[in-house]
Amino acid sequence: MHLERLVQRPQDQWAEPTSSCWVWDIKMWKSGLAVLSYFEVGLEGRVLSCSQAGGMSLCSPNVCAVQKLIGTNRKYFTNCKQWYQRKICGKSTVISYECCPGYEKVPGEKGCPAALPLSNIYETLGVVGSATTQLYSDRSNLRPEIEGPGSFTIFAPSNEAWASLSAETLDSLVSNVNIELLNALRYHMVDKRVLTDDLKHGTTLSSMYQNLPIQIHHYPNGIVTVNCARLLKADHHATNGVVHVIDKVIATTTNTIQQIIETEDSLETLRAAVAASDLNSLLESEGQYTLLAPTNEAFEKIPRETLNRILGDPEALRDLLNHHILKSAMCAEAIIAGLTMETLEGTTLDVGCSGEELTLNGKPIIANKDVLATNGVVHFVNELLIPDSAKTLFELAQESEVSKSTEFFRQAGLSSHLTGSERVTLLAPVNDVFKDGLPVIDSNMRNLLLNHIVKDQLSSKYLYHGQKLQTLGDKELRVFVYRNNLCIENACIAAHDKRGRFGTLFSMDKMLTPPTGSVMDVLKADHRFSTLVAAIQSAGLTENLNRPGTFTVFAPTNEAFRALPQGELNKLMGNAKELANILKFHVADEILVSGAVNALVRLKSMQGDKLEVSMKNNVIHINKEPVAESDIMATNGVIYAVNSVLQPQAYGMEMFLALGGRGEKGKKECQK
Repeated sequence: MHLERLVQRPQDQWAEPTSSCWVWDIKMWKSGLAVLSYFEVGLEGRVLSCSQAGGMSLCSPNVCAVQKLIGTNRKYFTNCKQWYQRKICGKSTVISYECCPGYEKVPGEKGCPAALPLSNIYETLGVVGSATTQLYSDRSNLRPEIEGPGSFTIFAPSNEAWASLSAETLDSLVSNVNIELLNALRYHMVDKRVLTDDLKHGTTLSSMYQNLPIQIHHYPNGIVTVNCARLLKADHHATNGVVHVIDKVIATTTNTIQQIIETEDSLETLRAAVAASDLNSLLESEGQYTLLAPTNEAFEKIPRETLNRILGDPEALRDLLNHHILKSAMCAEAIIAGLTMETLEGTTLDVGCSGEELTLNGKPIIANKDVLATNGVVHFVNELLIPDSAKTLFELAQESEVSKSTEFFRQAGLSSHLTGSERVTLLAPVNDVFKDGLPVIDSNMRNLLLNHIVKDQLSSKYLYHGQKLQTLGDKELRVFVYRNNLCIENACIAAHDKRGRFGTLFSMDKMLTPPTGSVMDVLKADHRFSTLVAAIQSAGLTENLNRPGTFTVFAPTNEAFRALPQGELNKLMGNAKELANILKFHVADEILVSGAVNALVRLKSMQGDKLEVSMKNNVIHINKEPVAESDIMATNGVIYAVNSVLQPQAYGMEMFLALGGRGEKGKKECQK
């Protein structure tokens, strides 16, 4: 039988748990038939009401829904806020139904109709699945206190929690029951009644052992932890207090995060790094932080040259360490799926889990978790998490979609610009640009690569339309800002910036082609446009296309002019006014590179009529005619090579009439 279960929340999934929700339970049988029932789950997991389909026992009184993690003994007593979409840390769950706290079954009757009488805390421990805590309460002589008058709260470790203790720890407790075991149990107690609603995130309760603090965290996903032990069963009322069952035996916490670093041998390198960056005061101050503490082994995995560079650079070192500190305390038990956490450095880390392992950025690198401190929690990690802000341009590029560019620049002898302290921005083409292999490197190619390195460390969010950027190759590049893209000359930015220690990486969708001259200079230098150049000169437009400006020119090739009807070219060349009119229809007074064309862009030509530029099957079209070559850059514009002469609408009609209006054939001639 395959089980699928869905939940519908009346509010946002992270809203405060103030209402019930409806859960659908669908059983799919091999025959293909489905039995659908649904039930309303209250805040404590209590089934409030349901359909009667199938006569399921969940429709009976005082039944609570439980999600069980397949293959383990772990349970999650679910409510509207704690409904985990059938998976916890990547593992599937199944729903079962149990008697709600304080109720039991009656033979022959549905559900759990019998209400149990309230008893004292000692007796309640046996009812809620914490018989071992009950046994140790008896042995340590705590029993008279929790049987007697008063108002107490006990966070009672489950039977499995006691069984999971190491033999050494358990022996030290039970060998001295009147001191060690008694003190341990009293540390699990508070001398007042504290219900789940009182367990607010970041609060501290004074325990009944020397008033030492117990740290409470109540996470947005509904999970509550007590010194990083997960609350399993909450709010079991007793005549003299309340019992909460937790999944661990908790230990006293007296050290700050800084003191843990100072006393742990495996954090010797981290200790020196923290001292050098002057973070000691932060890690011993009040607050609630999570330190992802890199072990000595983690530092040893980093190339010595890289590690020495970071350790010798106070700013990079501080960024590195702040990248390992989360702004809030995050216990491992609270992580049941992936979430993004912000670091003190201002960056984010993806914290998740896979089975029993915690993951960082998808990698199971946490070696030891939930070492509790008075000001947060420490997880030991066996890999160093180096933020972009501590990396060289070379390191940024190697780990991204522009790694082939890194090799290209290295082969061209330009590595020093990517590894030093020079403030630059690298315009690096993405790997797809080099899918057919890297071009041959000669002096021209090396100069071109130098023009992919901009002086100064830039950020794309501060770039503006028309901005001029100076390159190491002494070229001037223009910035074009469009509705759907941000481009530098003919290349557009393909991904978010990566800002390193001294340089910024822009991933570009193609190689840049810096302009080499004006529109007229470019046209004259290309033999494909000799007829067009002659036409421009005949029409008296040479000066226009030589002056500074922002032109987009759809340049008809010689082939385009040869395709005109016989005699038409000579007729045009002999009429300067008409020729100028036609040529102006091929020029717009704004620069549009191909990366700015998504579906359709309209430009106003210098002749006055509109031009329609579109993208179809990755080919640019102008007035539905395919472009032969895009993005031929000039200092005062951009050129597109087209294999047809574009005609304004009015001129097309005049030509149609000149051809004698010869029906459909004449119209077709007109449209060429």
